[in-house]
Amino acid sequence: MTDQIPDSALPDEPKHVETKAVILLVFLGLMICGFVFYVMYARGVFEPTQRLTLVADDSTGVIPGMDMTFAGFPIGRVRQVELADTGKVNILVDVQSKDAKWLRASSVFTLESSIVGETRLRAYTGVLTDAPLPAGSTRTVLRGDATAEIPRIVATARGLLENLETMTSSGSDVNTSLSNLSAVTGRMSGRYGVLGGALGGDEEAKKLMEALDRVNVILAKADQRVFGQAGVMDDAQAAVRQLDVVLKDASATLKKVDAVLVEAQAVGANTREATEDLSALRGDVDASLRKVNRLVEEINRKWPFARTNPEIKLP
Repeated sequence: MTDQIPDSALPDEPKHVETKAVILLVFLGLMICGFVFYVMYARGVFEPTQRLTLVADDSTGVIPGMDMTFAGFPIGRVRQVELADTGKVNILVDVQSKDAKWLRASSVFTLESSIVGETRLRAYTGVLTDAPLPAGSTRTVLRGDATAEIPRIVATARGLLENLETMTSSGSDVNTSLSNLSAVTGRMSGRYGVLGGALGGDEEAKKLMEALDRVNVILAKADQRVFGQAGVMDDAQAAVRQLDVVLKDASATLKKVDAVLVEAQAVGANTREATEDLSALRGDVDASLRKVNRLVEEINRKWPFARTNPEIKLP
């Protein structure tokens, strides 16, 4: 028969346990509500907003609650995504009123999908002095899908690899050029170095050097004949000196001719003055003759000297 523990041996129950539990639950509930309220406040749920409708061809990656960013900062939140009667997708975005100043009538909206599948909704404003974007506006969103470029990138990489394989094959132009370069460098290691490599061998370089030696000998002889003693330059200098003497004589002769011309001009001036005096004298004689002629005519018109046919001949 088991022993029964008397009631006096049991520990006393805490007082007001149910009341304390209720208070604890209420406190936890208040904390949870406060946290939710704070999160909603931090995300701008209670701030005034204006509605913006973005029209896209595809809504892949767009979910309610995602942010719309401007310069990397969230200024709006996707409220709803719906399919319009036209077959387009309407993305309803709530933009906070305090951030709506960044949106203008000329703003551009893009929906970008990265290679890893992340989708971003962004707004771009080029000129902040344009007219503000009205509330309830509808704008077309531009789609930029990086995954769409993957096939083109793969095709380009495949083409590059094929070209590289063709260039490095045994009969390619690159291998032929390398072989030719190796042959040229082999010739350059000979006696005449770079000259032999450029001309195709030491024999050709030797011929060129011999030709240059002959040219040097010819130039030395030409230099001696031209600039040496009793050479062409000496004869030319003597001819120049003789020409200088002739020019000096010609200059003296020209000075004499100039003096003669000056005297001739003086004689011409005197002759011109005499001619002018003769002209004046002739004018005086003509005037006197005209006066005599008029006097004779007057005498002939008066009686008894009047004639039937008076005629006076002047010498």
